[in-house]
Amino acid sequence: MDHTLSIMVIVCSSRRKPVLSTASLAAVVLAAVTACGSEAPEGRGTVVSADQVADLGPAEVAAVLRAAKFDPALVRNGVTAYRVVYRTVGTGGEPTTASQLVALPKTGPSDLPVVSWLHGTTVYRGDVASMKDTSSDRAVALLFASTGKAVSAPDYLGLGEGPGAHPYGHPEATVSAPIDALRSARELAGRHGRTLDERVLISGFSQGGPAAMLVGRALADGADGYFKPGALAPVGGPFNLTRFVADAADDRIANAQLYLAYLATAWDRMFGLYDVPQQAFHEPYASRLDTLFDGNHQTQEIASTLPKTSKELFTNDFLDSARQPSPVWQQHLAPLDTTCDWRPEVPVHLYQATGDRDVLFDNVRHCESQLTARGVRPEVSDLGEVDHNTSVRRAVPLIAEEFSHIANQLQRQPA
Repeated sequence: MDHTLSIMVIVCSSRRKPVLSTASLAAVVLAAVTACGSEAPEGRGTVVSADQVADLGPAEVAAVLRAAKFDPALVRNGVTAYRVVYRTVGTGGEPTTASQLVALPKTGPSDLPVVSWLHGTTVYRGDVASMKDTSSDRAVALLFASTGKAVSAPDYLGLGEGPGAHPYGHPEATVSAPIDALRSARELAGRHGRTLDERVLISGFSQGGPAAMLVGRALADGADGYFKPGALAPVGGPFNLTRFVADAADDRIANAQLYLAYLATAWDRMFGLYDVPQQAFHEPYASRLDTLFDGNHQTQEIASTLPKTSKELFTNDFLDSARQPSPVWQQHLAPLDTTCDWRPEVPVHLYQATGDRDVLFDNVRHCESQLTARGVRPEVSDLGEVDHNTSVRRAVPLIAEEFSHIANQLQRQPA
């Protein structure tokens, strides 16, 4: 959200993997959750620690929402929220931990609908919902919970209290961790005498848009024995990553140099985009970029250090390889152009703003066309001539109302 970036990437789980075809994306996502996890120790999704971070009445929830510039009209319940550290797996299936915010309504029935909220790409580990009181993502979680739902808002691997650097672009960061987060949210709810409906209402912003589609597909394919998708409502997602990267190389989008620098440094750590930073970046930036994107520097600090355009930051050869993707780019970009290329059996509502200069409107049309080709007719809502962050502030109250309607319908249907 605020101070977040809006790329979502997914790659194989070690350096220099073989080329992955777009047709195999679904298999890779499911393998990231199941096959890789089969080698992990038992207990994925179990709670390591749970610390209360908020205990708010309805009026206090409304005040938080107004401060974050969200409409509080739907608030009905007070909310208790927890920072939860849970067990999951890393990029190679090794045991690790991650953190999330779990928000529960203080009143209402014992059996709760559940929302999975997936945030935009965040460069500073302290900006996530579980850590920052004024995080826009925390405000979103409070809003959903105040309408009578349990909320799982994962921080992704390496953010919040998760150890190490964020492995930006690995399946576990966008699929396994959120699914394990749902499992830990279910455990925590049980400790408080609550149960969670198995049909997950999935939404996310920016990076979280494609992530929502990936998590929904993994659940639909049986990645968890309990949870399955109930609805999908991504906001402002970069669903055509190849085009997004090319636009960033040409400075056709806002914050292009930030997006492309974050992507380049992350991908180089994971599978090698260049032999030395000077092949990609001009000095004096080449020697500093990897440190700047280590998770311990805030977005404002990074932005003030970098030049204003990609042209000033990157070498011509590197920009050319992004505009006309080289084999290494193609290997990891192609699967990310197909996150909507499947057939959800649940309602799908895509939200995007024509005024968004960070993620252009063509991205939602790309997703819509893939779903349509699969026989799905998603609803598409244009949020108007507003910027990236304003678009999610407009969308979330609409999604909260829509999710309440869907949850009421699901309660009348067998699971």
